[in-house]
Amino acid sequence: MGNIARQIPLRVPTLRSLGLSHVARLDKAPQDGTRAGAVGRMAEASAGKDSVTGHWEMMGIVLDRPFPVFPAGFPDEVLASFSARTGRPVLGNTVASGTQIIDRLGAEHLRTGALIVYTSADSVFQIAAHEEVVPLPELYGACEIAYELAGEGLGVGRVIARPFIGEPGRFTRTRNRRDFALPPKGTTLLDRLAAASRQTVAIGKIDDLFAGRGIGHAVHTGSDDEGMTRTIEQMRLVRDGFIFVNLVDFDTQYGHRNDVAGYAENLERFDRRLAELLTGLDGSDLLVVTSDHGNDPTTPSTDHSREYVPLLVTGARVGSNIDLGTRPTFADLGQTLAEVFGVGRLDHGTSFLHDLTGR
Repeated sequence: MGNIARQIPLRVPTLRSLGLSHVARLDKAPQDGTRAGAVGRMAEASAGKDSVTGHWEMMGIVLDRPFPVFPAGFPDEVLASFSARTGRPVLGNTVASGTQIIDRLGAEHLRTGALIVYTSADSVFQIAAHEEVVPLPELYGACEIAYELAGEGLGVGRVIARPFIGEPGRFTRTRNRRDFALPPKGTTLLDRLAAASRQTVAIGKIDDLFAGRGIGHAVHTGSDDEGMTRTIEQMRLVRDGFIFVNLVDFDTQYGHRNDVAGYAENLERFDRRLAELLTGLDGSDLLVVTSDHGNDPTTPSTDHSREYVPLLVTGARVGSNIDLGTRPTFADLGQTLAEVFGVGRLDHGTSFLHDLTGR
């Protein structure tokens, strides 16, 4: 965020009021004085920098080794089995940007019906297909086959369906993306909440990242703005439970595409919606704003980055101007929430609940 702010001045008054400028260099001015809550930053203890790893760590699982990656493409025997079982040939099998590879191979895909398979610097097996060539049920079925071969077989963290529409030169990915992730390797906060019959709501791609485990109600969204709208709606419905939200556009639309201006505009849109959300908090609500990894649009790389993530916490019971410091693991958040809900200690992390309330 500091790199973005050096190129484009950020108008994010709500995030500033929560203390963001204490952990990110947003401008050359001194840090803002008053913080409406607690602020710190978290380091990732797990090996890796992908969405699954980051979200799992927030919920209490620290991985000692990263999911495998395939910079030279997937093994020939895996793709041969995949092609035989799907009944379609394969194009690509390389590391690529999702938008670039459909621009490059989309026309051949339309002509041949072959599935476009690609990966990235993270542990993902991605399948792109035009919705008029490969109907969504067939694409999702192909992903389930790839999950068996690459997920269960090779340990790849996620298989991702990447449907698109349009004509050569004007291809556009649709909102019908779907993730098929390995189930968490251990007990998560979500598991504990479900066992205690606590209401859990997943908004965005959270449900996919945890393979549906420990989630009572899932809401898939097509944009960050819709994600905020659904979050505000669920806040009115859920009186005693956990709402877990992922806003994916920062990553997919702007970080991976090195779109600095778009990222800055999305931060400002989020800031406005966050101000709206804050008015809906009641006396017992606790709100946390954080992230699962970095994705710096100002660098030459289009992949995720290992960075500190912000930890902004507010609510009526949270004191002001609280410094949470640098937490050594994202799992500190999960341990804190486990204490909030009274569901027992998780295997990793240190609760900072006492720092928030003083009791």
